[in-house]
Amino acid sequence: MTNPSIRYEAANGIARLIIDQPAKMNAMTFDMWSSVPGLVKKAEDDRSVRAIVVEGAGEKAFCAGADISQFGAKRTGEEAVRAYDIAVANGMAAIHDAAKPTIAVIRGICFGGGCALALTCDLRFATSDSRFRVPAARLGLGYGFSSVRMMIKKLGVGAVADILISARILDASDGERSGVIHRAWPRETFDKEVTAYLETVAANAPLTLAAIKRSLVELSKPEAEQDAAAVDALIAKCFGSADYKEGQKAFLEKRLPVFKGE
Repeated sequence: MTNPSIRYEAANGIARLIIDQPAKMNAMTFDMWSSVPGLVKKAEDDRSVRAIVVEGAGEKAFCAGADISQFGAKRTGEEAVRAYDIAVANGMAAIHDAAKPTIAVIRGICFGGGCALALTCDLRFATSDSRFRVPAARLGLGYGFSSVRMMIKKLGVGAVADILISARILDASDGERSGVIHRAWPRETFDKEVTAYLETVAANAPLTLAAIKRSLVELSKPEAEQDAAAVDALIAKCFGSADYKEGQKAFLEKRLPVFKGE
């Protein structure tokens, strides 16, 4: 059995962060959480990458949350708990604040920290047999304030109260209604549908995507902390780019544009 890790793959304009511990339903270890910021940075620095996908290895799970077998060594005692929580928070923030759009591709189980990780992504697609749960109330652990705040911003107070207080399992229909996922497809067509969506994203103008993503990040902050000037600078960069001219030319010529991020 290979060591648990998050594998990085990049092709066709998409970087993939693949949570790879299928023997434990892709549960996240301390080292896996700690690796996320560096992997996101790698995708941000690659000019060929238009979007970042987060997914689980295999067909059974996106992520079952934290690897509880580590809690005795990694999450016992004040200092250890603090270090673990910082690693999780930094990993979540890296996905949420990434300079490029992030998309969770979910097959099967999406529980606990895995559900929170999916929610940090801008978009979330799942197989119709996927299941979602945040079972903190069944484990007796304190659920992090920053994670609750992030969930409320994404889903609203009512949906988050239900998810956390009941600790119940949500099916894909529940997930769509509550906003946990944006779309669910049957297993038979899932890969085809997701691939088509990713191809559409990868064909879009990188500078425009960057401006949109920065807008989403800034609007998730309290109004007093929002950096509108940073967004405006990215928007101005779009209008001054060769891609803007290419977009207009392609429209007039009735063809697909070829964007270069310049």
